[in-house]
Order: sequence, then structure tokens, then C-alpha cells
Amino acid sequence: MARQLRAEQTRATIITAAADLFDRHGYESTSLSDIVEHARVTKGALYFHFAAKEDLAHAILELQSRAVRQVLAEVDRRGCSSLESLIRTTFGMARLAVEGPVPRAGLRLATADIVVRPPLRHPFTEWLELATRRLLGAVKESDVHPDADVEAAAHSLVCFFVGTRVAGRLLEPAGRLPRRIAEMWHLLIRGLVPVPRRARYLALATQLERETRTV
Repeated sequence: MARQLRAEQTRATIITAAADLFDRHGYESTSLSDIVEHARVTKGALYFHFAAKEDLAHAILELQSRAVRQVLAEVDRRGCSSLESLIRTTFGMARLAVEGPVPRAGLRLATADIVVRPPLRHPFTEWLELATRRLLGAVKESDVHPDADVEAAAHSLVCFFVGTRVAGRLLEPAGRLPRRIAEMWHLLIRGLVPVPRRARYLALATQLERETRTV
């Protein structure tokens, strides 16, 4: 039992170290030797758990997918409208990215040249489907204009969310992400939501930004 616990702790240490490097330097620019040094483990320990760098990336994407599903479950328990659910989910994902390197690395790995192995699905595919479902629901609930291009809006939202972190990682701390997500929503809400319902969702984005930010 003690040996198994140590093995699990070593695996977690390696994943965290790899995630930190993938986020800061990119997947392509990070070597297994870099990860060994950053994790302070032996090469044998790394290869015991991961045969290749791709396996590490896949493990990080699996953990991120699991964390996002937990966020979705938490939001669903609130019984929110479709648009509020989508807004809360993006801030929940931002909170995860602020709190730890694994979700941050997951955002960057979504843009890397990595083959995602079944049954795991590519993050973009999952997020696009989620955004599309929620926006279609928002149209039915009259929270989004009936003539809105839902597919284009969902694609723009996902690209905005990922790009904000990836493009801004060298310019500002991860703790600034909630503010950028709020800015994203203020733009989208003004373009998608009918005027009579707009104030509610603008206020929600501002509230969630205050609750999520750390800087």
C-alpha cells in the first residue's frame, strides 16, 4: 500500500511538473529531460509511468476534461438558464486555470499538435458542443436573438477563451484571466442578448469576475 501511494504521488508530481512546463514553454519546446529535472525525479521513474511525452500530454488532457465535467455538474445543480449556465461554466474553467498548472496546460495543449486518443475527445470538440448546446438553449429561452448565428458565436467564444490565456500568458499573470473572460462576455452579451435581458447577464459576468479573480 505504501509503495502504491508513493507511485501515485510520483505520478502526480511528474504530471504537475510537465503541466507547468507545457504552459510556460509550450509542448513542442519541452523535453522529457526538462520534465525530469523540473519534477526532480529519475528518468526511470518518469518512464515507469509514461512511455512518451504524448502520454503525459494525454494524462493532462484527461485530468482537465474530468475537472471541466465537475464544473458542469456543479453548474447544472443550480438549475440556471442556458446562458447563465454557459457563463458560469467559463468562469469555473477560468478558476481552475488560475488555481493550478494542469488546467492552464490543458488550455495550451488544446492548440498543440497532439493526437487525442479515444475515448478522450479533443477539448475543442467538447467545448464547441457545450457552447453550441447552451446557446441553442438560450435562443429557445429568448436570452439570445433568434437570428443569431449560434455556430459562429460558439466557435468565437471557444477561440476567445483559449486564445485569451495562450496569447496573454507572457504578458500578464494567470490571475488576470477572469477579468479577460468578463471582457469577453461583455462583448458577446451586447451582441447576442436582447436589450431587455442584457443588464442581468452583464451584471452576472461582472459578479463572477469579482468572485473568481485573484489579482
